[in-house]
Amino acid sequence: MKSFRILFVTLAVFCAGVSFCSHSVAGRTLGTGVSSFAQRLESEGFAVGKSLWHDYDRYDFSYDSRRCIVVIPAKPAHHLPWIWRARFFGHEPQADVALLEKGFHLVYMDVAGLFGAPSAVEHWNAFYNYLVKHHGFNPRPALEGMSRGGLIVYNWASANPGKVACIYADNPVCDFKSWPAGLGKGKGHQPSWEGCLKTYGLTAEQAMEYNHNPIDNLEPLARAVVPVLHVCGTADTVVPIEENSDIIEKRYEKLGGKITVIRKPGLDHHPHSLEDPKPIVDFILTHTAADYDKRHFSLRHGLTSCRIKFQRQKKGRVAFLGGSITYNHGWRDMLCRYLQERFPETEFEFIAAGIPSTGSTPGAFRLARDVFNNGPVDLLFEEAAVNDSTNARSDIDHIRGMEGIVRHARMLNPCIDIVLMHFVDPDKMKVYNDGSAPAVIRNHERVAAHYQLPSLNLAMEVTERISAGQFDWKNDFRNLHPSPFGQNVYFRSMKNLLDAAWSEPLPDKAGPAPYTLPAEPLDEFSYYRGRYVDIDKAELIEGFVRDTAWKPNDGAGVRQGFVDVPVLRADAPGAVLKLKFTGTAVGVFVTCGPDVGIIEFSIDDGPFRQVDQYTQWSARLHLPWAYVLDAELDSGTHKLTLRTADRRNTNSRGNACRIVHFLVN
Repeated sequence: MKSFRILFVTLAVFCAGVSFCSHSVAGRTLGTGVSSFAQRLESEGFAVGKSLWHDYDRYDFSYDSRRCIVVIPAKPAHHLPWIWRARFFGHEPQADVALLEKGFHLVYMDVAGLFGAPSAVEHWNAFYNYLVKHHGFNPRPALEGMSRGGLIVYNWASANPGKVACIYADNPVCDFKSWPAGLGKGKGHQPSWEGCLKTYGLTAEQAMEYNHNPIDNLEPLARAVVPVLHVCGTADTVVPIEENSDIIEKRYEKLGGKITVIRKPGLDHHPHSLEDPKPIVDFILTHTAADYDKRHFSLRHGLTSCRIKFQRQKKGRVAFLGGSITYNHGWRDMLCRYLQERFPETEFEFIAAGIPSTGSTPGAFRLARDVFNNGPVDLLFEEAAVNDSTNARSDIDHIRGMEGIVRHARMLNPCIDIVLMHFVDPDKMKVYNDGSAPAVIRNHERVAAHYQLPSLNLAMEVTERISAGQFDWKNDFRNLHPSPFGQNVYFRSMKNLLDAAWSEPLPDKAGPAPYTLPAEPLDEFSYYRGRYVDIDKAELIEGFVRDTAWKPNDGAGVRQGFVDVPVLRADAPGAVLKLKFTGTAVGVFVTCGPDVGIIEFSIDDGPFRQVDQYTQWSARLHLPWAYVLDAELDSGTHKLTLRTADRRNTNSRGNACRIVHFLVN
């Protein structure tokens, strides 16, 4: 620890020796960025010290009572990226110099003696606001925390997760009980520990219970998808890796965060950094690209009505309609928590209406029962791009199903706000990488534009970020059912959309205003009057029976809501039923398991047509599937005749048919 203190004193003397010195930068022509930065500082009355640092223009000044340094690149990158160094300015500078060459600004604010305490975070907040608002620096810097600098970069990042592009930490202190307290394997430093306790306002006993060290406070960073890189010596005797970076790595990954740890076998606390800084520089460049925060959403008419309901009337009903990615836990839970945190006085009711394997067509017919059963909904999140495409729905189905959901929802509650979301899968990534756009997203966007709904294209965002090297599909996202990391990616983008939609003050109007419904739908046969018709309305002619609580006995999987429920069941060919209905479309919601056969149907005694119920997933799953048998009937009363055929798919084990609901539009 003695060598550590000598290094600290040497660096402090070095920095003090150049601070506030005012000599000319002879022989160099300042670029526009340099000139404007210096001129603004001087115009605001700062006493500015000018010098050269590794042949780059350096400015020393005081801000918010703390010593600050800004080094200007010769040619600033157009989006003004910057690396914000915490502690030991100038020590092992190879990564900093390489980034200056790439057009980054190098920034330092000395809060060394504050050990990352809340007062240090406040100083950094003030300096951040100054650089971003007065000098136009990029709102998402890369943070560099060397040794005890780990405390401030992590604590500031956890308090400001949306303002961080990435974190590079080098043998970082991540728990003050490890250093300076030295309560584990490390050496500790008693004078620093006493200063740390004083700065935090804690007794030694209280410090043991303190739960806002970096190792304890990673969830905000994981939710904001902040990428992290640690460079560590495995034999560090000052800041032991086992008490700091190893814990960060394990906990961050469990939270769904993305972290890379470069271990230097057998090395102690020094030397810091890497002899060749390329892995560090590449990591920072990857996560500070100019389009990192490119908007992948369209706000259109925005989300004002639901905000009025939440913020002024203190009530809110929010629904989530979609397939398995909506049904599963992850982004939906995070979004519910975000809404509760943003509107803490609001009484929310959240409706989880996701059913795996379903897309917009079944969503349109089940909307009234599954979403609006308990009354008006204020905000609806809808996603069907994955299942609409993987279930091989046609372009017409994409429009009729999605418009059916949107138009029907606005008919049931003219004030409802709706967000359409397009989730990612490998097929969509391939289409984007081939320079086109997936048909299902184009079609759903037509609906969003026609009704002026906000929409969020997560498929495009994930594709672009994978192409940029920020993460990969196999190891990070893993599946169209996202890993915890992928769930965080989804949530972060949804939060960005909501933050943007709610960034301005509310209008003066007291209550939510109804939206004007377009006079004509995109497709006159869209399912916007879709509904379930009870199976008891059918006339059972032959072979069909009413099973009051059907369940399979073949070991294949099932979906909630489609097992232990009443069904009309037929197990052999020749079963017949009839249904009278009024509308322009009729269909069936069935379970398509390993034993289903071909069904035949006739409308108004017309010729029989066939539907093969067996799907590509039927061998292992009793899949809920909505078949619209005819969607373009004349408005009026009709008769459906349905029968089981003596033919079946070659992969099927039987001729069964199990109807859970009739569908009528």
